[in-house]
Amino acid sequence: MLPVSRRSFLRSSAVISGSLLTASIPAFNKAQKALRLGGPIFLKSDDPEILAREHRRLRYSSAYVPPVELKDSDKIKAIQKAFTEQNVLIAEVGAWVNMLDQDAEKRRKNLTYVTERLALAEAVGALTCVNIAGSYNPKHWDGPDARNLTKEYFDATVENCRKVIDAVKPKRAKFALEMMGWSLPDGPESYLKFIKAIDRPAFGAHIDIANIINSPTRYYTNTALINETFRILGRWIVSSHAKDVYGKDGHFMETMPGRGEMDYVTYLRNVTALPQEVPLLLEHLRTADEYDEARQYVIGQAEKAQISLA
Repeated sequence: MLPVSRRSFLRSSAVISGSLLTASIPAFNKAQKALRLGGPIFLKSDDPEILAREHRRLRYSSAYVPPVELKDSDKIKAIQKAFTEQNVLIAEVGAWVNMLDQDAEKRRKNLTYVTERLALAEAVGALTCVNIAGSYNPKHWDGPDARNLTKEYFDATVENCRKVIDAVKPKRAKFALEMMGWSLPDGPESYLKFIKAIDRPAFGAHIDIANIINSPTRYYTNTALINETFRILGRWIVSSHAKDVYGKDGHFMETMPGRGEMDYVTYLRNVTALPQEVPLLLEHLRTADEYDEARQYVIGQAEKAQISLA
């Protein structure tokens, strides 16, 4: 018998754990969609047509919204036209501010900003506007705090999400929260609680598996975590992020896809097996070369899983 490597053993254990944790593992390759990969681009231009073509050159078929103001209706229309012609889906409008800032005036301004970003997502035809729920940490807008796991935090977030959605009343775009390792929602079960409590059709689920790998169990059985997340949240998922995680000095560190331990074949299969079209966006890298490496890794894993690119 050939010796089994530690990594192979852990992968096998993850599959076994996944079968125990989930009622059913997704049936892949029956109606697998093409992958809509996307990410930041480094071409400096204000021309939507040039930007859209650059996405296609990089084999991207989804995108973060280019810089544009909500009041600039002509540019919004130009972006819509140019990206549609190149078959590039505008996937996401970010709204990265603290909706739970302890300063009342800052909190008000932040909620106004998030509302404007959701309105922009609706106007430009983006799938989603994404933010984190926020933090009670007094120094860091996205930092850990014991209160971030409380009923007070949950109830305040439900109220904030309802306010934002009800102010815009979007017909196409969804508002979504990014899952985090140190605050709610910190996994599929807590996300489902938000979906039920917020109770708005315009609230969707955003997936970032790397963000919720916050324990040795989740790290070593991330295949099961991926399958469980998509099983629980599948019908609500509107977008996803591509990162990775590795262990260092007793902690978990974020890194680019391919430099960590995430099971990307399973991740990509879940993303493309959903009945709705869900983009996968690279993020948090510094240079064009780093994005080139990450992009090529994801494309290679897609090929391994026999998934085409859109």
